[in-house]
Amino acid sequence: MLKLGIPSKGRLQDKTIEWFAQRGVTVQRTGSEREYSGVVEGMNGVELVLLSAGEIPKELAAGRIHLGVTGTDLVREKMGDWQAIVDEVEPLGFGRADLVLAVPDAWVDVTTVDDLDAVAAQFRADHGFRLRIATKYHTLVRQFLSAQGVADYQLIDSQGATEGTVKNLTAEAVADITSTGDTLRANGLRILSDGLMLESEATVYASKTADWNDVAEAGFAALAEKTGWVR
Repeated sequence: MLKLGIPSKGRLQDKTIEWFAQRGVTVQRTGSEREYSGVVEGMNGVELVLLSAGEIPKELAAGRIHLGVTGTDLVREKMGDWQAIVDEVEPLGFGRADLVLAVPDAWVDVTTVDDLDAVAAQFRADHGFRLRIATKYHTLVRQFLSAQGVADYQLIDSQGATEGTVKNLTAEAVADITSTGDTLRANGLRILSDGLMLESEATVYASKTADWNDVAEAGFAALAEKTGWVR
């Protein structure tokens, strides 16, 4: 049996179901809103698994699902060597958002990552501790800043309302996901001109660790006939 994981709620689930429907595949949730089960109609070899978008990378890595729909940002944040663990089957064209680095508007002389690097060194000299960047994307932010040669900072974990951490004086800058930038601007923050770290969107991934037996392969072939997928 091929196990297909899709987001369990919200706009991502709605858009995923709509994407399949446009290709003649009916993905339907069954039971109540509290039940995380569903079916792919007309495909006996495919089992639907409803998971939070954040859980899907973990389930793909563990091989407990064969296919999963989740964000590029979540796969690359949660999987160190993601290309060794999953294949990218197809970007789906929705759920687009950018992971960006933003600083207070008041920092008028800080417009690039190089400027931030200079400010970080001065900040430590003035305050006795490293400049704080609030984020939940620790892996991606470290990779990006390391590639830019920035080292004089510390990451502050923020799992929600990251844009408010600067106003609350718990961070000096933020690295967060945004679709429009409106929330950042509303909180007096500005994206650095070269502060785009990742362009993310909902994507279908195939697990390299799952058991791709004959039944699973047949389930994939049935889906591929409708979607055009290749892995």
